[in-house]
Amino acid sequence: MKRRIEDLRVLENRKLNEEFFVLQLESGEDIPSILPGQFAEVKVEGSPATFLRRPISIYDADPVNNRIDLLIKIAGTGTKKLAELEAGQSLNLVYPLGNHFSKPKGSKVLLVGGGTGVAPMLILGRYMQAEWGIRPVYLLGYRSQHLIIEIERFRAIGEVNISTEDGSVGTKGFVTRNPLLSDDSAQYDMIYTCGPEVMMKAIAKRASALNSPCEVSLENLMGCGIGACLCCIVDTKDRGNVNTCTEGPIFNPELLKW
Repeated sequence: MKRRIEDLRVLENRKLNEEFFVLQLESGEDIPSILPGQFAEVKVEGSPATFLRRPISIYDADPVNNRIDLLIKIAGTGTKKLAELEAGQSLNLVYPLGNHFSKPKGSKVLLVGGGTGVAPMLILGRYMQAEWGIRPVYLLGYRSQHLIIEIERFRAIGEVNISTEDGSVGTKGFVTRNPLLSDDSAQYDMIYTCGPEVMMKAIAKRASALNSPCEVSLENLMGCGIGACLCCIVDTKDRGNVNTCTEGPIFNPELLKW
């Protein structure tokens, strides 16, 4: 898979709520092929405390117009600096990195995202629709109504179901309590998920109980994206310790030593 180090121009910095924003970036040449689940390593300029690049899931890609969208949560010094970027400025990326989600064996699929974990679910659903002719079902989890992110973009791709921890929208509670997962008769050709590790562990456990295959996208700290810094080691049952950035971030949870 061809990867590139490049300065991309910021077209828009779109604030979604107090926690999340979207950077829309444009390349001056044809962007490389980007597969769902891949990520970019972002260089944070002007932040002395931020030495390593920040791994950001690719939220959406437009190869016709050579544009990439990154969904970012403000979580520390580096992401606060990225939130200050303005249209016309540049951002240095190493991309696309990592492996990708696999094609399901059938068309009944469930895409579960929580927090910034909704990011790879958008591009995955778009790819499914365009390349595999599959209309996915989304289950998106948020703490509260005010943190719901660009729901119309997901509705343009598939059926959307929402869970909020406080019950302000959709089903109250964690996503695993949503009928799409809590119903013991539910079965899927694949369940894809990304979000907090505790959420992914719970979903993987439910998928196993439902006899449905599952893939998870890990959100480990990845400082380089090429397996050199060893920040992102994860222990697996079949290969021992591996780098999330090069062997993942997509894994079969049955093979993770969780």
